[in-house]
Amino acid sequence: MRGCDNMCSYCIVPFTRGRERSRPVESILDEVRALSDQGVKEVTLLGQNVNSYRDTSQTTYYNDTSKDEHTSNITRLSRGFKTIYRAKKGGLRFADLLDKVAQVNPEMRIRFTSPHPKDFPDEVLQAIKDRPNICRQIHLPAQSGNSEVLKRMRRGYTREAYLELVEHIRSVLPDVALSSDFISGFCGETEEAHQDTLSLIRLVRYDFVYAFAYSMRKKTNAYHKMEDDVPHEVKIQRLTELVDISREEMARANNAKTGTKQLVLIEGPSKKSADDLAGRCDGNTKVILPNMDIPCDRDSTNHSPIRVGDYVVACIHDTSSQVLKGIPLYHTALQDYAKHRENQPCLQRLRKRNLPFMHYAYLPGVQDPVTDR
Repeated sequence: MRGCDNMCSYCIVPFTRGRERSRPVESILDEVRALSDQGVKEVTLLGQNVNSYRDTSQTTYYNDTSKDEHTSNITRLSRGFKTIYRAKKGGLRFADLLDKVAQVNPEMRIRFTSPHPKDFPDEVLQAIKDRPNICRQIHLPAQSGNSEVLKRMRRGYTREAYLELVEHIRSVLPDVALSSDFISGFCGETEEAHQDTLSLIRLVRYDFVYAFAYSMRKKTNAYHKMEDDVPHEVKIQRLTELVDISREEMARANNAKTGTKQLVLIEGPSKKSADDLAGRCDGNTKVILPNMDIPCDRDSTNHSPIRVGDYVVACIHDTSSQVLKGIPLYHTALQDYAKHRENQPCLQRLRKRNLPFMHYAYLPGVQDPVTDR
């Protein structure tokens, strides 16, 4: 979809890309089918406000006769969120699109970006929960952790409503990876408001954060009605603090994955070593793995090389704020991994053998680097 109807006070998008327009569902499905036929293993649904998608291209989609809020096609916002526009009626919504796209090829990963926090009804979360190939990764742009700043930004929610949404998402998707956007030094931002943003980052524990210093744009509501009153050097200082705190929390989030199994989609050689491969886990964090032959599946004694486009189960043994490092255990299919997914730490049996992990992983003559598959 294109355009945006939110009219956040800092944002130029509604003036450069216009109002929201959604592509018909069938045209999207046709494109996804074509990509699947070409062997593409991951598709991202794009839109400035992708989860407000609404296809009214066919009259059969336009059904808003129900008075029950749980069955009506009237737009339902996340609890505690609001918009300056009237609720939209009818059409196939984003949850419908997600479900239909996921069914095209259950072995193709589906991601989406960028959503708005207001458009996360339970139907969207349930679709992610029900379809293993919809990645459990949600970009949830907060922009600020202070309610007064959010009000001036015209974001349509408070700090408390945002945190409640995060709690609700994690109650439905406990292993979800969350990322966010933040703006440092927006009009009228005080040091106290800045500290509120830092505390929000610590509370949510994001897997990834994108941060920027505020830069006023012509035509926006802020340009016409507000003063860009935070000095540039203060913006940069606050941005530096925000980035530092974000990296600390990202490092903690990644460190928590040490000893876990991750499903990795191989993208190609590592940029830093010809002996390693790079891919991404379900949460979209980069994973670095040694290039080696591994079992063809979880029960196989036959080995095969790892190729671009393969799904590989990996055991994570080292992390940083940006990257996971692991050992590939075996080839798999996405649906098979979802069916046999285990919670047992993958390093457990290695420790029982009293062998250093990396030494054991490369021990000559050992065909299966980790036994507890």
